[in-house]
Amino acid sequence: MTAEIEKNTARIRLQKNVSPYIFALYMATIMAFLMSLVITFAEFGIGPHYMENVMNAYQVAMPAAFVCILVVRPIVVRLVGLTVHGH
Repeated sequence: MTAEIEKNTARIRLQKNVSPYIFALYMATIMAFLMSLVITFAEFGIGPHYMENVMNAYQVAMPAAFVCILVVRPIVVRLVGLTVHGH
């Protein structure tokens, strides 16, 4: 990276204590979209309104996924700690 890019990148970084929320946001955004694609395809197939149906499903799925990840993440971290050596 050039010095200018590094300078701009450092300016937009958030504090470490918000990491769980940023993780949940990214995970919910990606997973809800992928699941909306798959479930819409399974339910309706690919038709002329496929992406419109996907985005309608995504509007419901993304906020739900965000809340679910915030709730489930600590449980998963604990389960991984109980399952994997060195945690």
